Amino acid sequence: MTEWRADVLGAGFECTDLDLGEDEEGLLVATLVRSLPPHRGFFDRLFRPDPLLEGVDVLYVHGWSDYFFQRPLARFWTSRGARFFALDLRKYGRSLRDGQTPGYIDDLDDYRAEIDLAVAEIRDSQDRTAPARRLVLMGHSTGGLVLSLWAAKHPGVADALVLNSPWLEFQLAAAGRQVILPLVSLGARFNPREVAPQLDYGYYTRAQREVSLPGDLDDINPAWRPERSHAVVTGWMRAVLAGHARVSQGLHIEAPVGVLLSERFVVPVRWSDDLLGGDSVLDVDEVAKAALKLGSSVSVDRIDGALHDVFLSAEAPRREAYARLERWLVGWRAADRGAMATQPTAETAPA
Repeated sequence: MTEWRADVLGAGFECTDLDLGEDEEGLLVATLVRSLPPHRGFFDRLFRPDPLLEGVDVLYVHGWSDYFFQRPLARFWTSRGARFFALDLRKYGRSLRDGQTPGYIDDLDDYRAEIDLAVAEIRDSQDRTAPARRLVLMGHSTGGLVLSLWAAKHPGVADALVLNSPWLEFQLAAAGRQVILPLVSLGARFNPREVAPQLDYGYYTRAQREVSLPGDLDDINPAWRPERSHAVVTGWMRAVLAGHARVSQGLHIEAPVGVLLSERFVVPVRWSDDLLGGDSVLDVDEVAKAALKLGSSVSVDRIDGALHDVFLSAEAPRREAYARLERWLVGWRAADRGAMATQPTAETAPA
């Protein structure tokens, strides 16, 4: 039986470790965080309609140099009836151990170990007497890339993907990626932990702080989410660029995909107020084009004034981001329920 303990986010959140063995830097763990929807009593179930996301589980994966800390995002899902789970990947956030290279991995497919364990835990905790629950994968930035690659290799497991500014293409577009990948691969072969020049001046973190709402960033652990990103090393960059190349070839994800992006990319070469209303991390036009390679059912929502993490934007674009997400979920839920209702049963299936 899984042992859950109190999480750093406080009341309403618990976490548990997922054992991943070890590598040359020591023991490997991932951390699964959960937040459950409010209990519905007998009369509530009798006289009120089921919440929009009753019977839905959500698995969230963070981005680069990040971890899960967004209480309002969890509340969005749980207030609509979903069970919310978030995964701090190995060497990130709650899972980072002394002596480890933060965020390091040399093959994004290796994350299948913790994602598989997380999905197994989510399924094992389901009520076996109730109808099968639906699984929504939600990823931000690099987490969106990781989950997209995983979903493509695990058809039929996830029922939907929601991607918040997923890092699906290199900032210099496909042509730039094709030029730089052989050079990065060569460097990674000889020294996979060689540190690349730091190009993060802290402007994205500053923008988040200037537009944040009370409580957004108050309890951030700077060791887990530094003002400037963790050091970028060649082995990790090679893995990401290889992931981008796979996306560009088409992933053929069967589940519907909803993508949320800022309306514009702002180049962070110097500070300006433009950084308060745009994505200063990814070229969102390139991401929007790459998103169409994910599968046959992809919708892209562009949000004016949104930051890279659209749910940490200023109040107006943040509100719009949640409204767009809810609209997408209403459509997906209606279509999903309709498809389930028309599926043949043992009694109605043709002989």
